[in-house]
Amino acid sequence: MKTIAALALLGAAQAHYTFPGLIYDGITEADWTYVRQTTNFNSHGPVQDVTSEQLRCYQLADGSEGVSTMSVKAGDTVGFRVDPEIQHPGPLQFYMAKAPSDADDFDGDGDVWFKIYEDGPTFGTEITWPSSGLSEVQVTIPTCIADGSYLLRVEHIALHSASQVGGAQFYIGCAQLEVSGGGSKTFSGVALPGAYSATDPGILFQLYYPVPTSYTNPGPAVIAC
Repeated sequence: MKTIAALALLGAAQAHYTFPGLIYDGITEADWTYVRQTTNFNSHGPVQDVTSEQLRCYQLADGSEGVSTMSVKAGDTVGFRVDPEIQHPGPLQFYMAKAPSDADDFDGDGDVWFKIYEDGPTFGTEITWPSSGLSEVQVTIPTCIADGSYLLRVEHIALHSASQVGGAQFYIGCAQLEVSGGGSKTFSGVALPGAYSATDPGILFQLYYPVPTSYTNPGPAVIAC
C-alpha cells in the first residue's frame, strides 16, 4: 500500500510544471536568470485560489530577488522553457505590465496587466488544446507598445479538475523585459488578482462530458495594436 501511495504522489508531482527559463534569439537562458523564481520551483504545483497574491507572478519572495532584465525589441518573439512540459489540458495566455521605472522595482500591483495572447481549443468528438505537450511556449511582443520596462507573465490554466470551484490549476511565471523599438501605445489593464472569479465560465469548466462545444477565456480581451 505504501508503494502504491508513493507512486501516486510521484505521478501527481510529475504532472505539474513550471516556466523557469526565458527563451530569446534562439537561446534558452539558465533557469531563474530572467524569470522571477516561483514558489513551486521544487514542487511544480499550481495556484488554485484566484484571490491569492500568488496568482500574479507566483513569486517565492517579494521583489526581483536579483533577476536580470532581458533587452528585447518590439515585434520579437520571446518564450519560456516549460519544465518538463505542459501536461494538462487548458488555455495558454500571456500578459504584460509596464513598470513605472525599472522592472526590478515593480511588483505588478494595480490595474496594470494587459493581455497580449490567448489560445483556445478545437472542438470535435473531444476537445483539444494547442499548448498540450509543449516544452516551450512563445509569444510576440506587440509592435505598438511604448518602450520601457515590463513584466511578461505566462499563464497556463489546467482544466482537468475544473468542474468544481477551486479545481482549476494555474501555472505561472513572470520575466523581466526592457522593450525598445516599439510604438507609443500604453494600455489600461486589470489587476491580478482581481480580474478572475472562481466561477468565471473559463475557470469553472466541465471539460469531459458532455463534450464542450465552446470555451470563453477568462480575463480581458487581447489588446489590438
